[in-house]
Amino acid sequence: KSDDLKNAESLFIASKKKSLSMYGALMKGYIKNNQANKALDLFNKIDSPDQVIIILLFNTCALLGTNEALSLVKRASKEIPKSFYSNPRLLTSLLDALIKCGDIKHAELLFGRLRTRTLSVYNAIINGFNKEKNPSKTLDLFHQMKISGLEPNFITYTCVIKALSLSGDYSLAQSVIGKISNSVLIDNQIHNALIDMWGKTGCVNRAKEIFKKIHQPDQIGYATMINCYGLNGMGIQAIELYRQISSELVNESVNVSVLNACSHSGLVDQARCIFRNIHMKSERIYTTMIDCLARASSFDEVQQLIDEYERSHSPVAPMYMAWLSGARNIKNSPMAQKVYDQMKKLFPDLTDSLTSASILLANVYGSSGDIDKATDIQTQLYQSGAKKKVGLSCTVVDGETYEFRAHDQSHPRSSEIHGEVEKMSKQLIEHGHKYDSSSITRPLNKGETIASVLCGHSERLAIAWNFVAHPDTSRIQVTKNLRVCGDCHRATKLIAAIRQCEIIVRDANRIHHFYTNGQCSCNDYF
Repeated sequence: KSDDLKNAESLFIASKKKSLSMYGALMKGYIKNNQANKALDLFNKIDSPDQVIIILLFNTCALLGTNEALSLVKRASKEIPKSFYSNPRLLTSLLDALIKCGDIKHAELLFGRLRTRTLSVYNAIINGFNKEKNPSKTLDLFHQMKISGLEPNFITYTCVIKALSLSGDYSLAQSVIGKISNSVLIDNQIHNALIDMWGKTGCVNRAKEIFKKIHQPDQIGYATMINCYGLNGMGIQAIELYRQISSELVNESVNVSVLNACSHSGLVDQARCIFRNIHMKSERIYTTMIDCLARASSFDEVQQLIDEYERSHSPVAPMYMAWLSGARNIKNSPMAQKVYDQMKKLFPDLTDSLTSASILLANVYGSSGDIDKATDIQTQLYQSGAKKKVGLSCTVVDGETYEFRAHDQSHPRSSEIHGEVEKMSKQLIEHGHKYDSSSITRPLNKGETIASVLCGHSERLAIAWNFVAHPDTSRIQVTKNLRVCGDCHRATKLIAAIRQCEIIVRDANRIHHFYTNGQCSCNDYF
């Protein structure tokens, strides 16, 4: 505990009779000092571990988070005496290990079998649901916990606020937060979480109100508020706040947040100025600046910055992905192919990054009209077993969360939803909308048209369901896990104006506020 691990090890080695508590003390030391493999080696020397040692084993595996660690957790959980399962601390550690090793399904099954559920067990599983980006399950469990009579604690509320951030729906956030006692909401860490939540639900004013209540914002508070402005297309306000921060509080996260805000608002000159004045430029700072330049099609500068970084560092994939995204934005297939080829040469073992890059490259070819080339890349991806992320759009109607895929037919009122989509399509055409074939990156199937493919996009179904449920609604909110396509962006601007309904769409990169005057907060810079 005094950070003198060397002497602790020497004392342990010198001891002739080693008790379990001594093994446990040294394992704890290894875990505290992020030396999980040493803790594991020590565990393997113990013949009959007690409950404390098993808890430490699970904590070690949680720290490792590998497939091997997961196998060890499962094996140990089967071999330990059944009496161990009555220990709440052990169960919490087991759940935490399963979650951090990536097996939320097993953790959920275990949780479901428990007769007695303590607060720490609930906290472990809701944290797992957040990690899996499943806010609906987190919120359902939170309500279940309250019904069971358990009083939530600080950790619970932090997880709940995080779930509301993931959900991104203002009405849902308002209904849940309104029921939490004000005494809970005065902690600085909770304040920072609330700023993040209101920012990600598109309600910047609520975020500002909370930020102003903080007497002395910390680095996290400043970074979160700047990020809130950036997500919502308020780059100027992000820079103004950045200029007010004392130099000792400006860290990597604050710099990344403000550069990101510049990137999303097209404030390239301001980003250049900020970047020049940063003394310690990290990998993340370089990557964010490269993203800003790539969005602005300043590709010569992108190449210069990458070269500058690589003079003293190894190449990193996110910088090239930012460059590739910039090429995608202007449908420049030769440049996209060049960047992709470089990535294949530099990062042959980064399967996930290369899969993402292949999908982007296929989209560039598809949007620039070379459907055959796009299809070839997609076929290769399919044959390699790579999985493409499925586009999903979520919306909350009357307190219930609904999820839609492209051309979804699973909703019980699906026929009404698709009828509403057709109605919107007719209105769009009447108001001059022309469907953009460049937003389709695959060949049309038999019976499909450009309009039918684009009208089936998940966010349009989510918007349509809101109008079916409430024809005169004045506000719709949708969260999408992928970037909004160009045609959907233009169509949603028109729908907001035609129906006089503000539509807020949070995509993978930012939040679009589609106003009733037919404009978007991003000023079409996305």
